[in-house]
Amino acid sequence: MSLVTLGALLASSLTLSLAPRAQAAETLLSQGRTATASSTEGDAYRAAAAFDGNLTGTRWASQWTDAQWIQVDLGASKDLSRTVLTWEGAYGRSYEIQASDNGTDWRTLKTVTAGDGGTDDLAVSGSGRYVRMQGLARSGGYGYSLWEFQVYGNDGGTTPPPAGAVRVTGSQGNWQLTVGGQPYTVKGLTWGPAMADAPRYMPDLKSMGVNTVRTWGTDASSKPLLDAAAAQGLKVVNGFWLQPGGGPGSGGCVDYVTDTTYKNTMLTEFAKWVDTYKSHPATLMWNVGNESVLGLQNCYGGAELEAQRNAYTTFVNDVAKKIHTIDPDHPVTSTDAWTGAWPYYKRNAPDLDLYSMNSYGNLCKVRQDWTDGGYDKPYVITEGGPAGEWEVPNDVNGIPDEPTDVQKADGYTTGWGCVTGHRGVALGATLFHYGLEHDFGGVWFNLLPDGLKRLSYYAVKKAYTGSTTGDNTPPVITNMTVSPASAAPAGREFTVRADIRDPDGDPITPKIYLSGNYANGDKRLIDAQYRSLGNGTFAVTAPEKLGVWKVYVQAEDGRGNAGIETKSVKVVAPPVTGTNIALNRPTTASSAQASYGDCPCPAANATDGNTSTRWASDWSDPQWIQVDLGSAKPIRTLQLVWDPAYAKSYEVRVSDDGNAWRTVHTTTTGNGDIDTVETAATARYVKLQLTARGTGWGYSLHEFGVYG
Repeated sequence: MSLVTLGALLASSLTLSLAPRAQAAETLLSQGRTATASSTEGDAYRAAAAFDGNLTGTRWASQWTDAQWIQVDLGASKDLSRTVLTWEGAYGRSYEIQASDNGTDWRTLKTVTAGDGGTDDLAVSGSGRYVRMQGLARSGGYGYSLWEFQVYGNDGGTTPPPAGAVRVTGSQGNWQLTVGGQPYTVKGLTWGPAMADAPRYMPDLKSMGVNTVRTWGTDASSKPLLDAAAAQGLKVVNGFWLQPGGGPGSGGCVDYVTDTTYKNTMLTEFAKWVDTYKSHPATLMWNVGNESVLGLQNCYGGAELEAQRNAYTTFVNDVAKKIHTIDPDHPVTSTDAWTGAWPYYKRNAPDLDLYSMNSYGNLCKVRQDWTDGGYDKPYVITEGGPAGEWEVPNDVNGIPDEPTDVQKADGYTTGWGCVTGHRGVALGATLFHYGLEHDFGGVWFNLLPDGLKRLSYYAVKKAYTGSTTGDNTPPVITNMTVSPASAAPAGREFTVRADIRDPDGDPITPKIYLSGNYANGDKRLIDAQYRSLGNGTFAVTAPEKLGVWKVYVQAEDGRGNAGIETKSVKVVAPPVTGTNIALNRPTTASSAQASYGDCPCPAANATDGNTSTRWASDWSDPQWIQVDLGSAKPIRTLQLVWDPAYAKSYEVRVSDDGNAWRTVHTTTTGNGDIDTVETAATARYVKLQLTARGTGWGYSLHEFGVYG
């Protein structure tokens, strides 16, 4: 059984009533179009920055006078319905929205006389090829500055979503998904932004050739998404979440054999929303659960696991039957992350109209697993993209080696080719992921983290539309290296180098970020302290926290695009000159944990020279640990390598006989990083008297080094 993920859409032969048709769609007309302005503050603030789709990263800024303007050429005359101006702090207090057929003769569509900044969403009526913001009066001493200037209207080619019965027609190996009798291949993306933000982003998905989005949950918050999708002619795979979900993760453990209360609650809840949205023009199908057949292994084992998997898929079938009684017009599927789940669905869920699977690096193996398993329903891929953490080899520091931007883009291209290559069985895919998060997972999988488009974004667009001709594409980063990769001293500089080029010749702005995901579990990307050494080389200051960190080079082109590459760096204790005279010397402590997590954690672990072992005390104050140097020796430096269970307040004490102690250092501001204590003392014994913990745990030291 292969650990691949797959999304199958099998729609049974259904007789559908026609769903209501959506009204004429409002389309974002201005994004990426040619823009000009009366002036700019510099190359970084060109007019094009207000039309690049980057709502908070790039902007146009004018010179510091009142009579300034910015305009966009829509390419042809369009019927206009709305303009949205997202101002930076320097906004227009008074201005006009104007339109023109020739770029010379202007007519005013809207006048604003009391602008207060923020976002101005203005309904307009009229037509024109050119649309202009004509500034009349500024809000302050600066110029005018717009993060984004969006023009909406009818492009003449927008159609409502296809309407009518959604079904699977054909026979074994020759299936076809149809909507209203017309063939429909799912060209989709999974949905990441807030549901309420769907009107902002749906035009962009449409421009990518996307016709379907997938969600994991359906409730009252889904309506803005469905409405915005319908307005752009898109469909939605409406998801329903069931525990445990999440495949290798566990979202809570349910006993599907005995917990009738949970099952009845979910059945009632799902039925409510099916009834609510069954006639919505954007509804394509219903998807019950996500990766739970695989995820149940985190809750159960052995024969009980088998019983739970059978009970879960039987319940999925109960949901499918219930949905069909309420909505005979849309098929029902269920997603898992393992083709080994399919035998359970085949045995226990005959009322599913099709199967679904989430699959990343192994997406192209799904076809063979379907053939080998002898299945008689088609499928869709409900998540797919570049190889994930669980599928790639480890790097020199023992963590998953993240694919490059080029490799990720190729992964989408190859994956889509395998979907379309399984003709008559694979009915399409909602690839992963139209997400905006700019964190560890966001950089690994999102097509536009922080709103910046990557090579993968354009790979998906080309797969769905056949072309990206005319698009301005991201910078490309290659040959990224980190030195030293496995021995970067905490708090000191290491070197990062990368070759960065922009295919369109745009000016490039590089940035460096760090993630402590593997060091401390923090998935955020934080700004690194660094110096540019020129020629794509940077001196980066290592974090104080030991462990393996991810280093990210992000190159932005000022046109809403970014290239991002990442490598790992292992942060180690900075070297201390001299000899560690405490190494392997007799060490004692007030207490030591005998068993907890990686313990036993005796005092001797703090002086064994190994930063992967540790001493850990009881969870109380005060505690102490001391080392016997064997004889009185000069002491110059102490290096304390703390575990997350650190000391906020402690004293360094020394003694000649182990009885009479004198204090040589005191702190009440410990932060858990490496502490380097300089002193000038001569003694046989060195003790840490620990008086206040920095956490709810005890005290824990990886290393207690004494140098002389």
